Amino acid sequence: MSGPTVPPPRFAVVGNPENRRVALFADAVRAAGLPGPRVVPWTDVLRDGGADFAADETVRVDSPGENPEVDRLLRGAGDPTRVEGSARWYTGLVAALSGMRGGIRLDDPDDLAVLFDKRKCHAVLDAAGVPVPASPTSGPGGAPVRGWDDVRELMREHRMPRLFVKPAHGSSASGVLAVETGGGGRIRATTSVERAPDGRLYNSLRVRRYESEEAVAAIVDALAPDGLHLERWFPKASQDGRAADLRVVVVAGRATHAVVRTSRSPMTNLHLGGSRGDLEAVRRSFETAGARWADVLGVCERAAACFPRTLCVGVDLLPAVGWHGTAVGEVNAFGDLLPRLTGLPGSGAEGMDTYAAQVAAVLHDRHRTGTPHA
Repeated sequence: MSGPTVPPPRFAVVGNPENRRVALFADAVRAAGLPGPRVVPWTDVLRDGGADFAADETVRVDSPGENPEVDRLLRGAGDPTRVEGSARWYTGLVAALSGMRGGIRLDDPDDLAVLFDKRKCHAVLDAAGVPVPASPTSGPGGAPVRGWDDVRELMREHRMPRLFVKPAHGSSASGVLAVETGGGGRIRATTSVERAPDGRLYNSLRVRRYESEEAVAAIVDALAPDGLHLERWFPKASQDGRAADLRVVVVAGRATHAVVRTSRSPMTNLHLGGSRGDLEAVRRSFETAGARWADVLGVCERAAACFPRTLCVGVDLLPAVGWHGTAVGEVNAFGDLLPRLTGLPGSGAEGMDTYAAQVAAVLHDRHRTGTPHA
């Protein structure tokens, strides 16, 4: 005897209508034989102080980035290429999330508030036993960073001659500096930040190096009012002579998709000149070093489990030199934009892109429990 018929879900997406992520998710919804999702523009949410959703709407929140007007409403900056203003951006995002009413959420507002604060996210992962690079600024008891002098003191106190300085609320490597101490105490930093003659900071697609402590200090001092997170530099394994890490997408608790990112600079982001590496070769490297591939992916699943009310996250997994061990660099709320990539063997998402995998997970939960993402 069959159970009651479960009605198909109705989807709504909060996002920028022109965003590729929104289009790809909409394609996945329609490919599943469902009506295309209702798109609620971020501009409307921010101007109206929130949004209302029907009780039976399954709501997916997408990235508020990549739209100049949304950026202006969140940060108050007229130029979306500016780096400063991330604290105001974060405050505006959290307020907008709290103003969304009704619906069945695929992205929990409290989870998103943690995911977009690197200090809080690092502390949550560390408390759960997920391997992360050491940080003196993690969590509520972390050291404050009011400027370069504090960074210098923490480098000395924690014996960190190499470290990453990250805006607490940044994304896509915006404002990140890979700082190194050289001979004679010399300081240099690798970053995508471009410092204009008037001292303003801009995002650039060109990774550059600042060789003087004065220049590095000026950038850090400009970013510090927005909040900074420090992490010990984690020496990463390499592939074909290039630093390598992985972006692993976890959907409904399972690692479903992975891409290798390689670069000659410390930042492997693909938009900063990084390139896709050989995933099968990475798997072999781990196994040659004595690790089980399932355990490697399991680290990402443990990181995602820290945010159980959010359907999908993208985990940045850092392989240690020699492929002996891993650490989680970051967990990204909107880390699923991996075009043309299908699911990992044995993941249950074979043949699906990241968006189809999310729709399939919602449908599976709905048929299993009567509600999505239970």
